Parts: sequence; structure tokens; C-alpha cells
Amino acid sequence: MTDLTELTKAAIVAVLRAPTAEAALSAVDALVAGGVTAIEITYSTPEPAKVIREIARRHGTAVYLGAGTITKPEQAAEVAEAGAQFLVSPGSVPDVAAEMLATGRVIMLGALTPTEVMVAERLGADVVKIFPASLGGPAFLRALRGPFPDLKLMPTGGVNPGNIAEWFAAGAVAVGAGSELLSSAAMTAGDWDGVTESALSFVAALGR
Repeated sequence: MTDLTELTKAAIVAVLRAPTAEAALSAVDALVAGGVTAIEITYSTPEPAKVIREIARRHGTAVYLGAGTITKPEQAAEVAEAGAQFLVSPGSVPDVAAEMLATGRVIMLGALTPTEVMVAERLGADVVKIFPASLGGPAFLRALRGPFPDLKLMPTGGVNPGNIAEWFAAGAVAVGAGSELLSSAAMTAGDWDGVTESALSFVAALGR
């Protein structure tokens, strides 16, 4: 069984879509300062493998580091070799999933409907990323727990400090937070203190 200890301990995965590689690195520093230590560098960020390699150098084991928005088979090996510990795809496509699995990393495949959840499970997902979770909210996640009580589900989209506790009460193993945690405006403006404050508010709202 895949070890998800680091994921469950971190609880909040920051989904980072930065305008530049430099902004991504500064954003990670700010997130870590605020207590958010699980970081997903997406392929929407320029030079994601380079960014991942530098984050691993700077933060080492203090960060649970992953790569996301993996939509092409060849991307999986690239970011795994750079140091990604978990890999995330927004969907569940067989050829992409196979290459992700071949890396031996923790695999998260995207789904929304019950059928898609079943596909993700059969393709080998360790965690099913429910995306965009904002469409159904915590009540939708709770409904999915009925037919899939043993699957590890990670809602992404629509998670904020005001409802984060509801997501976990509904059965989330972890949550993914993007613009609600790390706005594009903050990154463009270089408001890293604001990013740290946002991270602190998310962590405080966990109530752990």
C-alpha cells in the first residue's frame, strides 16, 4: 500500500500556477513560511522541472513536493527525475496514468463523476483528485463517500479557510488549494507577505 503519511500530515496541497519560475520559487518560500508544506508545481508554470529541482535543493525534506497538470505521458518522468514525490493529472487518461505509475511516485488522478472516479481507481490512482470540487462543494464529496468509502479523495477547487473544515468532515484525505490560497494577483505583484498570511489563515482554519 502506498504511504500517504506525508500527504495526510500536510493536509493542504498548494496548487501553484506561477507566471514565472522566479515567482514560483518566491511563492513556495512564502507558503512554507506560512506553514503550507505540500506544494504542487503545475505544468502551467514555466520550466516546472527546473523549479522542482530548485525547491528540492532549497527546502529538502521540509517540503512534500509534487508536480501537477500532467497531461502528456513524457511529462511524468521529467518531473519525477527532477524530484517530484507525487504526480497529479487533472483527468484519468490511460497512457498518461501508465507513465505516472511507472515512476513509482504517489499518483493522483482527476475525476468528478462516479464513473470517472471508478476509472481513476482502475488506472491505479493512490488518491483521486475531485476536480473541480467547487461545482458540488463538501456535500458532493460526502455523497461520493457512499459508493466509495475506502477511496482516498482530494477535493481541489473551491477550498478556502471558511469551508476547509467541512471538506475534511466530508471525508477528504487532503485538499488542493489554488487561487483561493495563492492568487495570481499576489504573485504578479510580488506580495509574498500576503501569500504567507493567506497560508497562515488556511493552516489556522484546519484547527489541528
